[in-house]
Amino acid sequence: MAIETPQNLSNYTRYDPLFQFFILPVFAISLIATIVHLVRWPGLCSAWLVVVMIAAIAAIFKIRLYALKVQDRVIRLEERLRLQTLLDPALRPRITELTEKQLIALRFASDAELPALAAKALNEKLAPADIKNSIQHWRPDYWRV
Repeated sequence: MAIETPQNLSNYTRYDPLFQFFILPVFAISLIATIVHLVRWPGLCSAWLVVVMIAAIAAIFKIRLYALKVQDRVIRLEERLRLQTLLDPALRPRITELTEKQLIALRFASDAELPALAAKALNEKLAPADIKNSIQHWRPDYWRV
């Protein structure tokens, strides 16, 4: 297995080439083609093809969003468990105050800097982007879809 490039704020986003560079363009082109077909040869069948293409595009986006939501829930659980072990006992009851987006951003913080960064996120209501900008020692997440 190839060694991954170390992650940081500038390169942590991931692409899914099959989805973003093949599936989406194929469906977009297909929708355009069905609309052109409807304009050139109006009829019930042509109109129905446009409706089916719109439904197919909606379906692939929903399928993708469902997977991302499940992934976010798993990250939320993992980070709450991680915070339970790393935070001072006085801060542990406040873990539930962190938003899902804050927890997802905190997953990149190293164990050493997580307690201070979580306390700062709680006290200052940091936005996810601010949390990521504050991370000094990036903890990579190569499994994010």
